[in-house]
Amino acid sequence: MGSDERIPQLGVAMVGHSFMGAAHSQAWANAPRFFDLPLHPRMLVVAGRRPEAAAAAARKLGWEESETDWRKVLLRDDVDLVDVCTPGDTHCDIAVAALEAGKHVLCEKPLANSVAEAELMAATAERAAARGVRAMVGFTYRRVPAIALMRELVAEGRVGTVRQVRAQYLQDWIADEDAPMSWRLEKDKAGSGALGDIGAHVVDLAQFVTGERITGVSGLLETFVDERPLPGEAGALRGSAGEGRGKVTVDDAALFTARLSGGAVASFEATRFAYGRKNAIRLEVNGSAGSLAFDFEDMNVLHYYDATDDPRIAGFRRIYVTEPQHPYVGSWWPAGHGLGYEHGFVHQVVDLLRALGEDRQPEPSFADGLQVQRVLDAVERSSTAGSQWTEVPA
Repeated sequence: MGSDERIPQLGVAMVGHSFMGAAHSQAWANAPRFFDLPLHPRMLVVAGRRPEAAAAAARKLGWEESETDWRKVLLRDDVDLVDVCTPGDTHCDIAVAALEAGKHVLCEKPLANSVAEAELMAATAERAAARGVRAMVGFTYRRVPAIALMRELVAEGRVGTVRQVRAQYLQDWIADEDAPMSWRLEKDKAGSGALGDIGAHVVDLAQFVTGERITGVSGLLETFVDERPLPGEAGALRGSAGEGRGKVTVDDAALFTARLSGGAVASFEATRFAYGRKNAIRLEVNGSAGSLAFDFEDMNVLHYYDATDDPRIAGFRRIYVTEPQHPYVGSWWPAGHGLGYEHGFVHQVVDLLRALGEDRQPEPSFADGLQVQRVLDAVERSSTAGSQWTEVPA
């Protein structure tokens, strides 16, 4: 559906315009075209450090204007919400300032680079909520229809009591030792490596699907490649680890076991070194009455095993999650026509705008983001202490 003059507008500003900025931009544009919403997002301004790049992003991604100073964006009366799509080292400053300026905030995950920053952000969001200003963290995979259905089935008791969870996020984008350095490989910018970049997603999904909280962990972090070539001309300027090479200061792979608040045990793996795995988010829940299994590389499918079936015909049931009765799907295409990666971002905008329109807290909140940050921190501390069992603060 197009814009309706009777629907109040929500002025949106976005800070950052690379990979996540492009994904968020298409979501802001498409959400009101397919879903009936209480607010209509107006894509006012995108902010980036370099004026030419920001202006080009505005033209390409559909924003009315560009800006190089995000602080100026916060001074605009027509901006109601700030979408933070920058590296993790800037999340805290931008989100806190935006909330204090009375702007709603959508912030990419992980919420921050440290527990201290996440605590400040969550406390600021709590104070802002008392004034009707809302904040949400962008754990987008919650909005994949098959994962949302998975949560519904667990809540309905289809697998009984949850006993065991296994979660993996497997990629191979830096498995090549000569892949160049990027900000994601620098701890001061990214906070952590595979653990925070992709492990945060499966931590959130395990808790989201089961409705339980991770209470303790035993973790192991590993860096396979310590140095990488610097991209372009930077190699001649930043060769601190050798001529034209940079020092990798984050983990390449993270593995940890955990216990959930309901008593279940869980195992987690996050790596960017699994050759052949492009975006394999795998989540399996085993319970007293059945199992559920999902793999994002087959994202429109959910597998369900009902342990009460006659053993002669028992087996995993393949559910093709494209029916209008499935979460989010009814607003898209006719039954049987699958959705893709970008649709989760649209669903995120839909959920956020509906929450704002109803003056309620959108989920996941900054408090939820803080809890995930505490899990990540516990894994790092456990690894440093020789995989010692480490409690996660409530």
